[in-house]
Amino acid sequence: MTDNKKKIRIGITQGDTNGIGYEVILKALSNQDMLELCTPIIYGSSKIMAYHRKAIEMQPYQINYTKTADYIKETMPNLVEVIDEDIKVELGKPDKQAGRAAFLALEAAVSDLKDGKIDVLVTAPINKDNIQSPEFDFPGHTEYLEASMGDGKKALMILCNDKMRVALVTIHMPLAQVPAAVTKDAILEKLRIFNDSLKRDFDIQGPRIAVLSLNPHAGENGLLGKEEQEIIVPALHEAYDNEKILCFGPYASDGFFGNEMYRHFDGVLAMYHDQGLTPFKALAMGEGVNFTAGLPYVRTSPDHGTGYDIAGQGIAREDSMRHAIYTAIDILRNRKRYDEMHRNPLRKLYFDKGKDNVVLDLTKDDDDDLATK
Repeated sequence: MTDNKKKIRIGITQGDTNGIGYEVILKALSNQDMLELCTPIIYGSSKIMAYHRKAIEMQPYQINYTKTADYIKETMPNLVEVIDEDIKVELGKPDKQAGRAAFLALEAAVSDLKDGKIDVLVTAPINKDNIQSPEFDFPGHTEYLEASMGDGKKALMILCNDKMRVALVTIHMPLAQVPAAVTKDAILEKLRIFNDSLKRDFDIQGPRIAVLSLNPHAGENGLLGKEEQEIIVPALHEAYDNEKILCFGPYASDGFFGNEMYRHFDGVLAMYHDQGLTPFKALAMGEGVNFTAGLPYVRTSPDHGTGYDIAGQGIAREDSMRHAIYTAIDILRNRKRYDEMHRNPLRKLYFDKGKDNVVLDLTKDDDDDLATK
């Protein structure tokens, strides 16, 4: 961790080298104001970066090239060389070499993050198929990071911007497998992680979480599916009654987003990938951020993909990458402040009333009139 006055070291992976990763990175870091807040450290290849810069006809700016994060310069962007082999760049083409380069950058950045050489991680987009290998046998970044640096903790994907935060019960999973994976335990687990993250990472006290249904129209009282009655509603009641998590629902996704009900909640828990990400990306206007909650380290990413169709054309927008960097900084600072505030919690006070010892728990929430719907 770092204090608020010290510049935060941002590790940025190059992502798929045939996509728009380098373009959005170069554009985002061209803003000198960013260097007032952080020290960017790109994990990749100077040759590949130069290729992309030339392709989009972008004027070069000063970058410090180094073999290790031990020799970075705080006054400028840095690039740690992690590619020893020759990697051919074929813009817009899915290719195993591009996936290999993406993995080498990710592996090096994660190692430095765990060693404390960087403070947070920002990942450029990967192709989930190209990157597959014996070293990377995961559906995506989230699962890899959970296995690599979770210390046994479960990760939660949260898509966020200044208007909403959407988390997922299931992530990169075929739709046919989703109903079986939506269990009471899975919902409770994600609600706990989400609730804790909203408090610690986003500095929200008493967060309110909306939970979406699995079936259309929230199941229509069992006519269109019984998962709401048999799984989701019992999970919400248990989360509130036993753990005082302020969760509400289940809400049908179409009406929930169509009526802008998300504005009344601090977070939204969706049952599956497209249910949450489709409306989020439609409303985020290219400025959304993917944050991996629940892990000991902070990781964010732009909410878009590799952008093969526009790679090398100079038209990719860097907004999401820039917001991913700023969000990582904000979350790291929020965590430090939260941990400092909760380092020495209030003790329980004991009152002697004759033979009875009554315990007054100062952390108890007396707001018992709220209930899940």
